[in-house]
Amino acid sequence: MKKIVITGFILMFLLLAGCSASETSKKEANASEEKVTINIGIQQSLGPLLIAQKQGWFEEAFAKVGAEVKWTEFQSGPPHFEAMASDRLDFGQVGNSPVVAAQAADIPFKEISNSSDGLKANAILVQKNSSIRSLKDLKGKKIAVAKGSSGFNLLYRALDKAGLNPDKDVQIIQLQPDEAQPAFETGSVNAWSIWEPFITFQKVEHDARVLEDGESLNVYSPGFTIVRTKFANEHPELVVEFLKVYEKARIWQEENLDEAINIYAEAKKIDPEVVRQVLENNPALNKPISEKIINAQQETADFQYSMEAIKQKIDASKVVDNTYIEKALQELEK
Repeated sequence: MKKIVITGFILMFLLLAGCSASETSKKEANASEEKVTINIGIQQSLGPLLIAQKQGWFEEAFAKVGAEVKWTEFQSGPPHFEAMASDRLDFGQVGNSPVVAAQAADIPFKEISNSSDGLKANAILVQKNSSIRSLKDLKGKKIAVAKGSSGFNLLYRALDKAGLNPDKDVQIIQLQPDEAQPAFETGSVNAWSIWEPFITFQKVEHDARVLEDGESLNVYSPGFTIVRTKFANEHPELVVEFLKVYEKARIWQEENLDEAINIYAEAKKIDPEVVRQVLENNPALNKPISEKIINAQQETADFQYSMEAIKQKIDASKVVDNTYIEKALQELEK
């Protein structure tokens, strides 16, 4: 009888241990399945996103909820949306023209914050000794620009203002910044429609001239923080956290400007004075997207539709979602 009791006790213990091990295994499997990787895109621009990357603030914040961070660098805005369309990117910051093209292509994303107004963030540059003095002088010239970028939109708006046909009167060379920069500096192209920090770098280092910029043309080229729609629907709290970390970096930059300038200068191997001018020309924002910015985006969308750069008419307000930035700023005020 004693042997039976002992055997029964051992059997019960083994069964309980097995159940416990099974439950632990299930929990571990579920934890593994629920682990989130947050994919963040970054361009070569100078701003709080780079500060946060260098300081590891996103990694620190998301580690608290068991999420990992992966960074990918892009040359311009359009590749952000290619990655977003294939679920390889969750967050990024881009200019006005890429979001118009992405919306027209039915890529699911949301604009969740206005990151810059962009009036002086885009410009058409010419070499210091160039004979080009006005937009009309661009006729017959080679102009470098990244297709679908904010510089692309500025260039086409400028040509339209000057009465120049982009297909017949000028030769547009589609180049990403890493290709356009040497082409411009060697004179292989006569002009370059580009954004910061390339504008200030060319002005300071090579005495390039600004032929026109967004301010002189009265063309807004606002910047936006964007998120992949499915990610936002599945992890709304992480979208809010992203914006809170970004705001922390933006405020830190304001309060520690000289240190921020040194971080940017070292990261990009450029003169600190170039960095200072870039930050003055294009101050970092992190705020809800206003009606004024939405209207500017609608003008861009309508213009691009009229010149058949996009294939369908769009309502620019449909991709705006201010709920995340409003909640983020409210939580930071507490």
